[in-house]
Amino acid sequence: MKGGILPAKRRWKGLVIAVLGLVLLSLLVPLVFLLGLHNGFHSSGYTTPQHSSASVGLRIYGRHGTPKIENQSEDDESTHVDDLMQRLEPTFPKDFGENIVVGKAENKTAGFPLLDGLPKERLGVNSTGVGDLGKKKQSTDVGSTPGATENIRDIDEGEKLCELKFGSYCLWRRNHKEKVNDFTVRKMKDLLYVARAYYPSIAKLPALDKLSHEMKQNIQDFERVLSVTTVDKDLPPLIDQKLPKMEAVIAQAKACRVDCSNVDKKFRQLVDLTEDEATFHMRQSAFLYQLAVQTMPKSHHCLSMRLTVEYFRDPPPDIDQSLAERHLNPDLHHFVIFSSNVLASSAVINSTVTHAKESENQVFHVVTDRQNYFAMKLWFSRNKYMEATVEVLNIEDHKLENNKASTSIHLSLPEEYRVSFHKVDGPPTTEYLSVFSHSHYLLPEIFPSLKKVVVLDDDIIVQRDLSVLWGINMDGKVNGAVQCCSVRLIQLQKLFADKRLDETSCAWMSGLNVIDLVRWKEQDISGRYLKLVTEMNSEEAVALRASLLAFQGELYALDDKWVLSGLGHNYGVDIETVKNARVLHYNGNMKPWLELGIRDYTVSWRKFLNQENQFLSDCNIN
Repeated sequence: MKGGILPAKRRWKGLVIAVLGLVLLSLLVPLVFLLGLHNGFHSSGYTTPQHSSASVGLRIYGRHGTPKIENQSEDDESTHVDDLMQRLEPTFPKDFGENIVVGKAENKTAGFPLLDGLPKERLGVNSTGVGDLGKKKQSTDVGSTPGATENIRDIDEGEKLCELKFGSYCLWRRNHKEKVNDFTVRKMKDLLYVARAYYPSIAKLPALDKLSHEMKQNIQDFERVLSVTTVDKDLPPLIDQKLPKMEAVIAQAKACRVDCSNVDKKFRQLVDLTEDEATFHMRQSAFLYQLAVQTMPKSHHCLSMRLTVEYFRDPPPDIDQSLAERHLNPDLHHFVIFSSNVLASSAVINSTVTHAKESENQVFHVVTDRQNYFAMKLWFSRNKYMEATVEVLNIEDHKLENNKASTSIHLSLPEEYRVSFHKVDGPPTTEYLSVFSHSHYLLPEIFPSLKKVVVLDDDIIVQRDLSVLWGINMDGKVNGAVQCCSVRLIQLQKLFADKRLDETSCAWMSGLNVIDLVRWKEQDISGRYLKLVTEMNSEEAVALRASLLAFQGELYALDDKWVLSGLGHNYGVDIETVKNARVLHYNGNMKPWLELGIRDYTVSWRKFLNQENQFLSDCNIN
């Protein structure tokens, strides 16, 4: 009996456990369904074998330049592009101030355009154009209605926000915008957009299976065509037959009784998705623009390599004693150029001697690094610049008094910063400031026998005689420079913490600078700069902040007519003004030797290149 009772009890216990399990599941399943509906089930749609518009194939290069293709979500791709852009730009402390934006713009020769490093919500609205660009409006057929005025205002604000986020890429895009025949493509995208919004609601109704199937097929056809098409000429020949079908399907869907809230929700999802996708592509385009600006053109790299190879194949003869004496003669007019760009340095020297009344009094010292030294040496030994003398120096070969013998000295080029101010009662102010780099503060040690030099950046072109600069009485000042009084040091007070600033002092520009080396040594400008850099440690914008403070009270203001700046970022400069200027300064991202250079201004730079030179022809520099 006991043996028969035990199995019965076991069966009874098993039934109880099964019933309890069913009850528990009946409670959990609706709960899980509700949670799933809240978290992600609402984005129901359709599944297609093609990639949806939310996923884009992005080519990613690893550390060693090996490409790999990944189909990532847009968030992953945007994060990847952000990471790449952060490698190219510095980040500034968040307490820099709410009304000042300082972004490192670029390294003079290699490019390196960098975006503002402050959070978006802390930036003042700024527009880059530096004056004239803001006045250069695009012609639009708009009436004088209030709505038209609002549209213009929205466009202007959009441009300002674009400039904030993506730098001068927005200027370049505006001026290189091409008219594309894509009317049919845009119409297809609009129809696809509407069909995607209605499809989830139609698919939920069993009575509309036929319409749902037809709509899904049309959506897939449109996606397939648009995945490989951007302009009308690329469309397949039978596309005219597919447009009426999609329009008819959408008309049927609109005639059906569907839940409007679901359609509205889907429209909102598509709007958010489209905006995110547009922002991603904008970021990607801006990054590629920056990459093009900062990368040395292939033809220029070819020139440097060919000159270096030729140097070791057929070294130039050593300079004679008379030339060596000229390099040290303080009675001559000495120009100093810090550069690693052969063509840029050559254009500066060629333009200077061309307009000189007495070129035999001119001596040019090109200070470069070891990588470009041999190419520079060969180029300037084989190219003559009237009666002027050119000396090429490798900064890494100098043993300076304040540096240990084991410490190598590296070339640093002039740096540019974009400074923006947001004004409550007026338009924003944006200026590109170009300042000395660390290498410039070695001038007294590199040229101990010279008394006065003129420092030229390699992104300038000289159009007048510069000999009058040696006759200027600088009133005991160290640095004769063109000042930028639209940016005063007191406006940058938050950048300098507790440093005492002169309220009347203006920011100054490198490009053309008259330097009194005797006075420099007396005032110990190099020591002052080194002390400031040490106090700032590794903070960003060190060159800007230390240079502005080191020369405070030691600046002699040159006439503003000496230098015309902005030719590397401002499209609004009048051509006649460019022709009549004494010195042209291509400060900004769009250097004249780059394909991105502003064409109207690069003409003044290119005419100082020897187009018949064999090396230029071999490397396709034209």
